[in-house]
Amino acid sequence: MKNKFVLQVNGNEYDLGRQTWIMGVLNVTPDSFSDGGLFLSKDKAVEQGLKLIADGADILDIGGESTRPGSEAVTAKEELKRVIPVISALRKQTDILISIDSTKSQISRAALDEGADIINDISSFRFDPEMIPLAAERQVPVIIMHMLGTPKNMQNDPHYENLLYEVKLFLKERIKAAVSGGIKKENIIIDPGIGFGKRQEDNLCLLKNLNFLEELGQPILVGPSRKAFLGNILNLPPQDRIEGTIASALISLLHGANILRIHDVAAVKRAAKVADSIMNKGSYA
Repeated sequence: MKNKFVLQVNGNEYDLGRQTWIMGVLNVTPDSFSDGGLFLSKDKAVEQGLKLIADGADILDIGGESTRPGSEAVTAKEELKRVIPVISALRKQTDILISIDSTKSQISRAALDEGADIINDISSFRFDPEMIPLAAERQVPVIIMHMLGTPKNMQNDPHYENLLYEVKLFLKERIKAAVSGGIKKENIIIDPGIGFGKRQEDNLCLLKNLNFLEELGQPILVGPSRKAFLGNILNLPPQDRIEGTIASALISLLHGANILRIHDVAAVKRAAKVADSIMNKGSYA
């Protein structure tokens, strides 16, 4: 049985404790590692968002800046141009939870104004000092992630003396900073940052020992979908890593993950439904 966590969003309660939540990835970018350029136009992005919902996504995570290793940052103007029309259009067609995947307060504020519900900041509010005040003002759930450096340099020889303790300490400190800035502790989701400043063995270690982070007392999000560590095992390109994604997603679920950030929503949703039902002895709703 999962730990019980309840998110408060716009006066509504969302129980993360009974079943695994699936966050569908919607990259409105030309250069994301797996689907860059496929959904760059508003119409294609909205179509894909609706497909992810139909496939069973519980949350849509919409981002307009690639964070693949070696990627370059984009201007706020360009990021706004990519994501805001998509969020606005989807909000008119669905009441699903929408997460804005951005490290910029300007983007996040505009996204919230258009109906987004969650801020997903891979920098854990380190890149923009206005992010914590914004999240505190709006009282929205936030996702904070462990990462070494920036997307451009994070894979330049990452090294840890004690991986698990360093990731846990980083997240603990960022939780403290968020709470000190006025964000409610119960609105903080943590992410170990698979593939973000991690070696192959680091990614595998984190997934195997994910429950080490349960002591922090926050819901855990994991994003293993189609990532390079799977390609290193399977020797396959991103689009052919679905079995690896499912395997790593289920390992994450068994070790305490509450939310899985996924490209292939339908397949992982089905696998998680079976796993949840077994773990909860058939009580899946």
